[in-house]
Amino acid sequence: MIFKFFNDYFYRGNITHGTMNKVSILIANYNNGKFFLECYNSIINQTYNNWEVIIVDDASTDDSIEIIKSIIQNDNRFKLYQNSSNKGCGFTKRECMEHATGDICAYLDPDDALYPIALEESIEEYLFNDKIVATYSKMMMCDENLNPQKTFSATKQIFNDKYFFNCPIQFSHFFTFKRETYLKTQGINPDLKSAVDQDLYLKILEFGNAAFINEDLYQYRLHSFGISQQGSKQRAKDSFAKVIHETMKRRGIKTINNQDVPEQFTNPEEIFQLLQYQTAPLFRIRNKLKLTFL
Repeated sequence: MIFKFFNDYFYRGNITHGTMNKVSILIANYNNGKFFLECYNSIINQTYNNWEVIIVDDASTDDSIEIIKSIIQNDNRFKLYQNSSNKGCGFTKRECMEHATGDICAYLDPDDALYPIALEESIEEYLFNDKIVATYSKMMMCDENLNPQKTFSATKQIFNDKYFFNCPIQFSHFFTFKRETYLKTQGINPDLKSAVDQDLYLKILEFGNAAFINEDLYQYRLHSFGISQQGSKQRAKDSFAKVIHETMKRRGIKTINNQDVPEQFTNPEEIFQLLQYQTAPLFRIRNKLKLTFL
């Protein structure tokens, strides 16, 4: 009992004081300067302090650069870069990774925020199990002023295999991953304008499993300037279908549930129909049983 007490004390002490893995927090910004202060405050208030922040601005047309510079000032933990012209989400998030030096990486949108224990809880999972390549948690849906509304209910423990495509959505933020694993992948597709996170998730999970943290670590802000609120849901859905199709091809999958995977992507519904069986009760029960006996 005494040994366990001192072991836990030493373990959590190293976590809290940041003597373990360095975390790269990656922020791709476009016209979200108005929200950045709350994002910034959530980072500097983390209980885990071995981190850097990489910010890449995608040629914002508002005063984002001035706002961000005035907030981070001379704090050398924050690095700010700018695209020469507007390149889109995929290019900008990929560019973030080009500058990252941490052992563990995680994307944080500039209009969102982290709970104070987000980094600490995530790093603990890697120390507990060095075989995992990523972690993910639940997230809190918030209003425009970042007031909590409700936990995103779809997040759950996943069964990861070559036929897992996160469709329907079972995990999202807060997602952290090993940089060494990312470097084994093709990297984020720079041509993607949406479904960029899904592209990242599926590529990372091809190299190992993710640990599920069953608590809210991420605050997701719903507001009128967000992509999902600007009538682009269909484009996002189309992009997600393309990401899934590319994943099927990359994994060498020729058939799904006795149906042929098309050689070329032509219709998003054709891809989503291939995965309809994964919403059936029997399929979900089988996966729950697999998770029970892992």
